[in-house]
Amino acid sequence: MSDLMYPAAAAGEKVDLGLDSVAESSFVSWFHRQGPSPEGTVRLFDRGDFYSAHGQDAKLIATTFFKTQHVLKNLGSGTNALPSCTLSMSNGKSFLRQALTSQQLKVQIWGGGTKKSNTWTVQKEASPGNLQAVEDLLFVQSELLSSPVVMALRVRVQDGIKTIGAAFADATNRDLGVAEFAENDLFTNTESLLIQLGVKECLLPSDGPTQDYDLAKLKSVVDRCGCVISETRRAGFSSKSVEQDLNRLLDEASSGNALPEFGLTTSMASMGALIEFLGLLHDESNFGQFRIRTHDLSQYLRLDNSALRALNVFPDAAQTGKNMSVYGLCNHCRTPQGQRLLGQWLKQPLINIHEIRKRHTLVGVFSDDQLRRTIQNDNLRYMPDFLRCSKRLQKGVAGLEDVVVVYNGVRRLPQLSSDLAASELMDDEARALVEATFVNPLGELDNVLAKLVDMVETTLDLDELERHNYVIKPEFDPSLEEIRAKVDRVRRKLVKEHNEVKSDLGLDDKVKLEDTQLYGHCFRVTRNDSKVLQKKKGYTELGTNKSGVYFTTRTVKDLCDDYKEFSQEYSRKQSSLVKEVVQIAATYCPPLEQLNVLMATLDVLVSFAHVSTNAPIPYTRPTLSAKGTHGTLSIKAARHPCLEVQDDIHFIPNDTDMVAGESEFLVVTGPNMGGKSTFLRQVGIVALLSQAGCYVPAEEGAQLPVFDCILARVGAGDSQLKGVSTFMAEMLETATILKTATEDSLIIIDELGRGTSTYDGFGLAWAISEWICTKIRCKALFASHFAEITSLAGQQPNVKNLHVVAHVTQRAGATSKQDRDITLLYKVEPGVSDRSYGIHVAELANFPPAVIRLAKRKAEELEDFEDDEDDVNLNNFDPETTKQGAKVVEDFLRAFAQRSKRAKESVDGQGQAEVLRELKKEWQPTFAENAWLKALVEGL
Repeated sequence: MSDLMYPAAAAGEKVDLGLDSVAESSFVSWFHRQGPSPEGTVRLFDRGDFYSAHGQDAKLIATTFFKTQHVLKNLGSGTNALPSCTLSMSNGKSFLRQALTSQQLKVQIWGGGTKKSNTWTVQKEASPGNLQAVEDLLFVQSELLSSPVVMALRVRVQDGIKTIGAAFADATNRDLGVAEFAENDLFTNTESLLIQLGVKECLLPSDGPTQDYDLAKLKSVVDRCGCVISETRRAGFSSKSVEQDLNRLLDEASSGNALPEFGLTTSMASMGALIEFLGLLHDESNFGQFRIRTHDLSQYLRLDNSALRALNVFPDAAQTGKNMSVYGLCNHCRTPQGQRLLGQWLKQPLINIHEIRKRHTLVGVFSDDQLRRTIQNDNLRYMPDFLRCSKRLQKGVAGLEDVVVVYNGVRRLPQLSSDLAASELMDDEARALVEATFVNPLGELDNVLAKLVDMVETTLDLDELERHNYVIKPEFDPSLEEIRAKVDRVRRKLVKEHNEVKSDLGLDDKVKLEDTQLYGHCFRVTRNDSKVLQKKKGYTELGTNKSGVYFTTRTVKDLCDDYKEFSQEYSRKQSSLVKEVVQIAATYCPPLEQLNVLMATLDVLVSFAHVSTNAPIPYTRPTLSAKGTHGTLSIKAARHPCLEVQDDIHFIPNDTDMVAGESEFLVVTGPNMGGKSTFLRQVGIVALLSQAGCYVPAEEGAQLPVFDCILARVGAGDSQLKGVSTFMAEMLETATILKTATEDSLIIIDELGRGTSTYDGFGLAWAISEWICTKIRCKALFASHFAEITSLAGQQPNVKNLHVVAHVTQRAGATSKQDRDITLLYKVEPGVSDRSYGIHVAELANFPPAVIRLAKRKAEELEDFEDDEDDVNLNNFDPETTKQGAKVVEDFLRAFAQRSKRAKESVDGQGQAEVLRELKKEWQPTFAENAWLKALVEGL
């Protein structure tokens, strides 16, 4: 393998792996024999104190993580040189976090090799949906803010019916799930399932000897949803021993041979492949810890991937501001579990009207500023991620620090319950709901966890927590008490030395005694005061930073060594007691996980209240009508919640009224950049927020039906690498809408038919619109530049035209129709827009003046041509005038036929024209009496 395959390594520079030239050459040869990394996979080599990466993996890390090629150095020499880079342990963890989350890459960590032998093997593997092998490595200093879900899918066709068997796992929350449903050719149900569960990785059977058509289409749907695809052997999709495996993994409440999930044979086959892929049976700490459930698609509002993008529900890589997405706007959560649940609620809005109303009531309770601030700042901000702590306790990797973290959260429960019940602004219904949802469950959990609090207070030395020392009380063991006495003597000597140094330097309280991670016990003074050290003997400077100058004395150095020695001896002596304490704490994991759910729910509801109350104009509670009732959608002064909080934006609110049989299909026309897309999206976001349980950005009195799905086709782009054009992407998304929508759906379509010719585009737009408003009859908003589409309102009673308003004025001294100024008012009003003003938008985009002039000239030529056609447009007259004119034409043609018949033998073609001219002259007064006839004659 030549160095041409690995360009950009710094010429002449060598990476230092602590290897001699022979070992370097041996590793390079061994590495080349392994071949390139699998597609989408990065290989790191654990070298003890740091990681190394080589070849294309090193280039990827240099480009995406370090963002410079200068970190690339050569390993080996000559034509066989291998570009490489190293990462410190902290950088390695940061890269792993970035690769597995935002970059959606798979990672292999190789280990076992030495300087003398290349016995490297894969020791850890991780992927976006399976972080188990590296979870503790990744999230020691940062919390896991989203639950990685991995899903296995199997397609089965029987008697012409296509069935999907899905199994999914959220290993973070110890959840397993299955779903089995009939599927259509577009796999729309599968797409909704992937969106609802937030799947990061999808496990599919590998292709057989021949291409599987259904599997190929399924892969395209999975890829469209942004999931990483992993393939496994088809034989792994078997339900042969899955019941036995599940009974080992499930907790007492879920295990048992009578579980209804076992009857879903296709899903159980997928579950078998999933358990094998995740290696759940290889870790005994998983036994008896999982729960299983059946996911019912119909229990939640369904979103397709296009709707998720169109409504900006979650941030994408191009967005920089927190408030550019609905998730970022609503995320005022104080806990990691709250942030995870918020993402889940936005992917799974409810359709149960009673549950939605309960959430709205609770949001109203927390709209009380004093109560909300108390809950957020005095309680939630101190709550740890109980679920993560539970997993560490169960795996046996936790220490006293984890136990103390749990203790600090649990001991706040009485105060939290008291604060929740203290508000005097709740009515009886709201107070009963708060007590049933939070106060009573918190009281029960507090009673159960009170023994855990007592155990910690009895066994741990709480005084040492102030020094960040996590130790067992010395009273538990005489040997511990003896060592503790030695530690206390050292501390007293340190205090004595501190006083003597202050006196000797004459700086009094300006000399600080500190226990630092780098220097241990030492003294610190400010930089200005450090000058006195140069005038005194016996002081050794250790280092300087912005906090000041660190120094020590011979006595402190000796005492520091004694302190470390005694502390380490104390840790060794207490290790068995620590293990026992951790084991006892692990028995409280079930109530801790219940507490985790309560804290997450409380956090999200308080966050909804925060965003509703602190918006530029406070949100209001909507009134809902149940699914299936064809309820009215009436939103007054609605706003786009993400746009209204942007700097330097004064948002113009708009009303939306959609009444069954009258205006459930809205056609929106108007200028480019006039606000059509914003209007459509804000209606979708209002519906989404309402069913997620949040208040909505509108005036009081907003009425909304409960939708079963929100489907959108907004701004489709092409994907040349996948062979999908702009128009094809548009048609695929629209086909999904037509296959999925019901009368309880909300459809949002923006600019359909732009990717093909005008005539084809208009024909498709008309046919699709007519199908939606006559066959599906759901709530739909349709924005278009096809002015002809507005005539649909004259044919269908449930269609209404809206337009965005623009104020147009003729420029002073203008000689052309195109020389006009346009002011976009961003107001949506009933009626039809007369034009789209595309050239004016081009001027706003600073097109070259010559291009603008040419565009105006060509547009005016076309306008003049259309004006000529409009002069003979016979559709612009009332029906009675047209009817009378048609009767005159009939009489005229009868007279022409009779006169031609009488002169049949003598009249040739030229003679017939003469007859027609004579008749026209005779009938002219009659024609002039009817406007429709007059226009007809002038056009002849």
